[in-house]
Amino acid sequence: MEAFRYQALDAAGRSVSGVVQADTPREARTQLRARGLLPSAIRKNARHPWARGLSAAELSLLTRQMATLLDSGLTLEQVLTALAEEADAPMTREVLAGVKAEVMAGASLAVALGRYERSFPEFYRALVRGGEESGALPAVLQQLADYLDARQALRQKTSLALLYPVLVAVVAVAIVTGLLVYVVPQVVQVFQQSRQALPLLTRALIALSDFLRAAWPYLLFMFITLATMIHVALRRPALRRRWHAFILCLPGLGVLARGVDTSRFASTLAILVAGGVPLLAALASGARVMGNALMREAVERAIERVREGVSLARALGDTRAFPPLLVHLVASGETSGKLAQMLERAAQLETRALERRLAVFLTLLEPLMILVMGAAVLMIVLAILLPIIEINQLVR
Repeated sequence: MEAFRYQALDAAGRSVSGVVQADTPREARTQLRARGLLPSAIRKNARHPWARGLSAAELSLLTRQMATLLDSGLTLEQVLTALAEEADAPMTREVLAGVKAEVMAGASLAVALGRYERSFPEFYRALVRGGEESGALPAVLQQLADYLDARQALRQKTSLALLYPVLVAVVAVAIVTGLLVYVVPQVVQVFQQSRQALPLLTRALIALSDFLRAAWPYLLFMFITLATMIHVALRRPALRRRWHAFILCLPGLGVLARGVDTSRFASTLAILVAGGVPLLAALASGARVMGNALMREAVERAIERVREGVSLARALGDTRAFPPLLVHLVASGETSGKLAQMLERAAQLETRALERRLAVFLTLLEPLMILVMGAAVLMIVLAILLPIIEINQLVR
């Protein structure tokens, strides 16, 4: 079955639109007439390959609604129909219509979600597959919704925490640039007309001001070109790996990057294992959610060791990429048979540690940025005041 987008008139003569599933356009028209609608236009619902998928908030809400409806006893087809009717965003309705069409054609939910990889990531589909195979799909979806909510909350908290330093940096750059480009040239004209030998700091400030006013278009072009070249270069696996290795080696920032990936990996692995997904498949999905290439390679090496019969704790410990706390909790989980619970506990502890490190980092960053801005303004003020002081000394 295919999804078709339609425009139609209802019994009251009002224009309505939506998506309907059918094998052919003729069958789609028949379905619409059976609903009391008069179709005026029907076209196949084709999604562009560059179209964005569902946002994290939309995916979390959709997952929780699906879990609730399935737990209430509705069939999967009824759930998808209800969610498509409830959705406000056209993109969400299109995705749900396509998923429903695949399910009605005989595909499993995980396979149907695979048609929309931009909306449903690999670990999401793996967990749904595990829930279908174990017969506990509503419970698995509920756990998945909780995980998505927690990850979204952490992302929002991090974004809000970084908002203030970014605003301070933007304002600082704008103020210093405005002083150099507009204020300094007008002030130093008085000194230049006096034909007095200006101090070195003042001459350097005038030269910098003249350079910025004359070369700002070239500087802007160079900045855009450099950013584009970096973006293109980081698409190459070798260069991206070197960049990620450099990030991990940076003091402070490397610990934050490692903590983000560790928390993400432990959370994903915990929910997959709890959902009945086999360990090797769960590890493969966990590797795909890692943002750092070196961390992803460490998980892939651990997968090979586990496939050879080595315990998960030992395999992760041998990579030396993960904190000892995670390794010890995994070992405890394997010994006690509570691997999912230990992984979830490790994810919670790592998330809390990440939040503390981020708070300390921002606490140090904010005054440092203020000091840098103050130093720049002080240099500009001194460059302006030094000639005035020299003139007063000459007058005396």
